[in-house]
Amino acid sequence: MLIGIDASRANRAHKTGVEWYSFYLIQELKKIPVKAGDTFVLYGSGELKGELSNLPGHWYAKILKWPLKYFWTQIRLSWEMMFNPPDVLFVPSHALPIFCRAKTVITLHDLGFERFPKAYSFCQKNYLKFVYKWAVKRANKIIVPSEFTRQELINLYKAEENKIEKIYLAYQPETFRLISDQEKAESVLIKYKIKKPYLLYIGRLEKKKNTLGLLKAWQEISRADNNLNLVLVGPEGYGFEEVRELLNKLKNKIIYLPYIGQDETPYLYSGAVCFVFPSFYEGFGLPILEAMACGCPVVASKVASIHEVGGEALEYFNPQEIDDMVGTIRKIVYNSEIREQMIARGLARVNNFSWAKCAQETLSVLKNL
Repeated sequence: MLIGIDASRANRAHKTGVEWYSFYLIQELKKIPVKAGDTFVLYGSGELKGELSNLPGHWYAKILKWPLKYFWTQIRLSWEMMFNPPDVLFVPSHALPIFCRAKTVITLHDLGFERFPKAYSFCQKNYLKFVYKWAVKRANKIIVPSEFTRQELINLYKAEENKIEKIYLAYQPETFRLISDQEKAESVLIKYKIKKPYLLYIGRLEKKKNTLGLLKAWQEISRADNNLNLVLVGPEGYGFEEVRELLNKLKNKIIYLPYIGQDETPYLYSGAVCFVFPSFYEGFGLPILEAMACGCPVVASKVASIHEVGGEALEYFNPQEIDDMVGTIRKIVYNSEIREQMIARGLARVNNFSWAKCAQETLSVLKNL
């Protein structure tokens, strides 16, 4: 069997959630022994970078060059799928090509654009609507990262239940772990001028992620505690203008980092008094796993898929209620005994998630079409 994988998102230099999912899943699939007669091909618009370019036996890359910034999938990948199709094409985080003679499997991560349309631009929203409707109609199988997303697809797009496979995402234990090198940890905090104690948020800064709500909650907390800092890490998202306006008013006690390398992220998790995840909507929530694996207690919204990920290891709040968020954060920040209990529960919880399991379950879907 020839299995093709769209590696275009995994090959991006700056990755966020879905790009990391693509990258780690491909890397883990490479570790599975290839059965006789099977071959894997990674499709990309440019040369594969870094670890992604290290290909084991029976794996190879096919670069599909395209002169334009857009329409690589719709035109160039479609051309390949029409004239040189694999037996199965797997798209972990993008869109199906318009024309395709291969069987197809796609991962659809969430439907936030349907539930929070004002958090997306007109072009983004309509592009995603097309991508999802096309996938529901044309894909042989759809992988989702949570039961919540599975139900969203069924309820909003009338997707066939037997086409949908739920496979949980995971975290990278070699990267996200308990930190023993305190000298290195301190050097990372000094590099970014971060002072303890601090709350941490990692993710896109946008309306759907409720960044504004987090800033308002921290503003309330800081009125009574002038020593507590806030660290925000992530790129600007839709609606960032309102976030920037409040950031400018509160900037003396807030560190904003648009991007840091993944090798430094665990040190930020490990130094935080707690990680706050205030999102209104999530298909999964990778940062929750990463924080727990680093021994950082997590407080989060009790919405969407978040409880599927965090279980009883997290403390939850209503993201619509700033007072509830404030109270939950204070409960953790000022009670070391509760923090220690949460850390222990989080370290146990992350053992339920692994990329090896994710890869094995994904390969089973690809092979059984």
